[in-house]
Amino acid sequence: MVKLRLKRCGRRQRAIYRIVAIDVRARREGRALRKVGFYDPIKNQTYLNVPIILYLLEKGAQPTGTVHDISKKAGVFYGISP
Repeated sequence: MVKLRLKRCGRRQRAIYRIVAIDVRARREGRALRKVGFYDPIKNQTYLNVPIILYLLEKGAQPTGTVHDISKKAGVFYGISP
């Protein structure tokens, strides 16, 4: 199963996170299948590749709770029927 989850990058005390599609059995810093965005909690910046995220969700990828909240704030799910 593929999940959309955060992968920690950056230096000590200045973390930024990549949003990646990764196999559920892989560790947090493991090899990602695809990079789909990043999130900087310090500067409160977000970049999401929305078409790829929607494609992965259609194919069955499950976002983690945090990635779901970030995507929801960015408006990724706006206008999508359940």
